[in-house]
Formats: sequence, C-alpha cells, structure tokens
Amino acid sequence: MTDFVVAIPARYAASRLPGKPLRLLGGEPLVLHVARRALQAGARQVWVATDDARIAQALDGLAEVNVAMTAADHASGTDRLAECARIAGWSDDTVVVNLQGDEPFAPAAGIRAVAQALVEGHAPMSTLATPVEDAATLFDPNVVKLVRNVRGEALYFSRAPIAWHRDGFARSREALPAGHQWLRHIGIYGYRAGFLQQVAAMPPGTLEQMEALEQLRVLEAGFAIQVALSPQPFPPGIDTPEDLERAEAILQALGRA
Repeated sequence: MTDFVVAIPARYAASRLPGKPLRLLGGEPLVLHVARRALQAGARQVWVATDDARIAQALDGLAEVNVAMTAADHASGTDRLAECARIAGWSDDTVVVNLQGDEPFAPAAGIRAVAQALVEGHAPMSTLATPVEDAATLFDPNVVKLVRNVRGEALYFSRAPIAWHRDGFARSREALPAGHQWLRHIGIYGYRAGFLQQVAAMPPGTLEQMEALEQLRVLEAGFAIQVALSPQPFPPGIDTPEDLERAEAILQALGRA
C-alpha cells in the first residue's frame, strides 16, 4: 500500500456554518469523525491543522491524531497545511493527502486512491472525481465539475456545466444526454510535501479568482493534476445546516443497517 500521511485543515470560522469542526454529528464533533476516517484509511500519520484550541481539545480522546496549532490568518486550507507540514517536519517527498475537515463519510478506499493516483501518475498533484448522476447536479454552481484528458489529467474545473453538450442541452436541460459522462469534483487532494509548499507560495491566479476554486491556481501555473475516479461513493461534504441535518439522517440510517 502507498505510504502517505493525512492532513486535515480545520478552521473554526466558516461563513456558512460557524464553528463547523465542532458541530455535533451523532453526538460527537464533526472533526472527530473525519479524523477517524483518515485513520481507517491506513495513513502513517494523521494531523489536524487548526487555529482554535477548542478543536484541539475535541481530539484529546484520539491519541493517534496529531494536532498542529497554526496561524489564524491563513487565506486557505492549503496555506494552513503548508504550515502543518513544517511543524510536522515532513520531508519534501512525503505523500500528503489533504482531507477536508467537513468529510465525515469519506471512504477509506477513496482516501487511499488519491495517494495512489499521485504515486502512479506523472502529475505533482492528484484529486478524485465521481460521475454526475442528474442534470440538477450538473447545473448547480455549488457543485464543481471537471473535464480531463486521455491521461486522466484535469483540463479544467468549473462551477459551470462542463463539457457543454451543444445539441443535447439545446433540446432540454432537464436530463443528461445519453451516452456521455460528466464528472463531479471531490475536494480531496494529494501532493508531496515539497509541492504543497510550492502551491502555497503561488499567487492566486485569474481563473481561481473568477471561479473561486483554488485548484485552478495549479493549472494556470502550468502544472498537471491527476484525476482518479473514486472507487467508492464519496458523499458531498458539509457546508450548511441543511447538510448537517442530512448527515445526521445518514448516520442514523447506517446505525440501523
């Protein structure tokens, strides 16, 4: 199995769901669920990079998880993880999986897959995608879509419905045209610690600022991103109170199964 570490950025302030890492899911803080998922994936180390002592305290019962207290003014999770990498002392070759702190149902196989895609591919960064199943998802600007080349590398990420099926969508936008596949981006990333530092040092790109998608910084700078399909369903993360309610229902259903 690929040797990798998992780093989880967990910022207390969140515009749509303040205090998100500490919101309760099944009676436990959200960040605790995510950390357990990382451990189940077989990571050599699991680190949570946070700016708030309350988040660190929520992880006290999980001895296998390390906590990096990072600056409060980081502009992005990538910047926070770059500081975490320096605190952890990882070598430049260390394979780092950036698992977002709002992914309580991230499948272990998906976490491993993003590390494997990095090691087996030729790009300095990797991520995951999963098929879009309905037109409503494709046209939702809150859902990030992507297209990739024959080597499985990302051509572009967008909030717009890409690729645009000229004839099919001219007829109707209520259903996906048959015979084609669209991809939803899953916000999990893999890179070696040295490239993580390089990404954090890059200035924001024009496309990144237009779409509000940080991964476009990497493409615009001329680097490739390997995109693997998730081997298991990878539910969307939690951004809103409604997402949290749905997650609670999923957890209860799993408990009854």
